[in-house]
Amino acid sequence: MNINRVGITSKPNKAEVSEIAPPLMGWLRERGIEVLIDQETALTLGSPEAGKTRTQICAAVDLVIVLGGDGTFLATARALEGRPVPILAVNLGGLGFLTVVTREEIYDALEAMLAGRFRLESRVQIEASVIRDGLQLGPYVALNDVVLNKGAIARVLDFDVRADEQFISTYKADGLIVSTPTGSTAYSLAAGGPVVAPNVRAFIITPICAHTLTNRPIVLRDNATVEITVKTDESVYVTVDGQVAIEVYAGDGVRIRKAASTVEMIHAVDKSYYDILRQKLKWGQR
Repeated sequence: MNINRVGITSKPNKAEVSEIAPPLMGWLRERGIEVLIDQETALTLGSPEAGKTRTQICAAVDLVIVLGGDGTFLATARALEGRPVPILAVNLGGLGFLTVVTREEIYDALEAMLAGRFRLESRVQIEASVIRDGLQLGPYVALNDVVLNKGAIARVLDFDVRADEQFISTYKADGLIVSTPTGSTAYSLAAGGPVVAPNVRAFIITPICAHTLTNRPIVLRDNATVEITVKTDESVYVTVDGQVAIEVYAGDGVRIRKAASTVEMIHAVDKSYYDILRQKLKWGQR
């Protein structure tokens, strides 16, 4: 990988950023690498004039380093707008299934990457379009999931769900999650969905608090087109990676399919997906 310019994005107002970013920027510049920082990082460092939008950064760099949690990673992935720019993610958040490099591992990870000792992993994205009166809104692209959820009123929602025009079921639930394998360890997992390895070509439909006990998560091939029809008069929102929300109404449809773009994630060769699961989920521990 030929790296001449690196972008840094970070979680807003995260105290650790002011400790980590300046020496990191110096380390990169010492190796002849130009550094761009986003507006959030610039504000944290007290130099707002130095910051660029994440979209501007992602259009101009060979590598993006994310300092934050999974939310910062998802926001950065959205700013890529389909560009195949790899991301090295440093966890300054909580659980962090996407941000798997610790702050103590940053320089070892960068040294290994510059020496070519890294694994580049392509993660599938999905796109959702809202169909209303024959018109399409979107598409909106997600790395983790697309969620249909209720508004402020706590009532059961009704959805008709089809895959490739074949009727699956009418779901009565608090909501529905359509996730990628990457998103299987996010909201879907909390709602009782399965953990799916990121190299599996599949989507997962997981009902949230289903009001029919036999409704369970279902795994579909990732080239299927999922169509969800809103059957309820209650307020319903479609949320994309938990960061973009679109209100939908009775009769609206939500069409979900695999996106043309992927997100390129950098991993150390000595840390597998299963190592991350054991570490994050405390598997094998009492």
